[in-house]
Amino acid sequence: MEKLSVVVALTTRENDYQAEQAVTVADVAARLGIKLQVIYADNDAVNQTQQLIKIIQDPIQHPTAILVEPVGTGMPQVARAAVGAGIGWGIINSDPDYIAELRQSSGVPVFSVSTDQSEVGRIQGRQLGALVPEGNVLYMEGPFNSTATQLRTKGMLSTKPAGVELKMLKGDWTERSAHQAAKSWLSLGSPRQLQIRAVICQNDAMAMGARKAFAGLTDEDREQWLKTPFTGCDGVTKTGQDWVRRGLMRATIITAPAAGIALEILAKAVNAGSMPPDHTLIPPKSFPAIEELVGKSQKASG
Repeated sequence: MEKLSVVVALTTRENDYQAEQAVTVADVAARLGIKLQVIYADNDAVNQTQQLIKIIQDPIQHPTAILVEPVGTGMPQVARAAVGAGIGWGIINSDPDYIAELRQSSGVPVFSVSTDQSEVGRIQGRQLGALVPEGNVLYMEGPFNSTATQLRTKGMLSTKPAGVELKMLKGDWTERSAHQAAKSWLSLGSPRQLQIRAVICQNDAMAMGARKAFAGLTDEDREQWLKTPFTGCDGVTKTGQDWVRRGLMRATIITAPAAGIALEILAKAVNAGSMPPDHTLIPPKSFPAIEELVGKSQKASG
């Protein structure tokens, strides 16, 4: 059998979850004997589209499949171009509605693998309830055109305490973007009066970027800000989980690297000559557990 050749297109190098995905997918490729190329879009949807179109149209390269975590939309035109060229298409951390349509007429694998983003949001809402039952909370979202952003926000809103009022900021999944957004917000002067009781971010990198902005304050508010609970998501062992253990964040959410799981699913399907499941959801989990957060919060308030 011809050796599988797979392109994995990730969003950015400036994110610990994306870095973990790259490491995991390389480990899987080495174990399964797959030729692997990992590319990054630098958080630019247009750049990502151009990268993939160039690969699809290159008659020499012609990979077995492309696995992509889209920067923005689900990239339906690129998906159709890939499948039309006989290249398999796996989409990561997104669930576009064109998957079913492409599978009906495709002779190559077409599928999606995603963390359950809605459940990520619901867990964040429960974490928030364990930490702060009411008051003003700063909530840092990912980019507006990201499916993960939308699903995480919707899930969080469904479980957050009714007494919590959210003040929304935007980042692009990177520490740098969150640092700049939080720094600009602080410069407005109004945050002092808001009495923010927690900073909830849609990933760990943004939580640390926001924390860095507050750490840069020079007035008497600095120490109070740094006592505020920060939470994130992704829960990479050496970053997010470590930051929780060190007290830099109060909680995170562990999400398994979807790219590695997608590559395993692809290899199994190709070797069996079958179509993989149309959509695989990966369950996230709170770190620490919600019950532990509740216990620590009760102890602190008691």
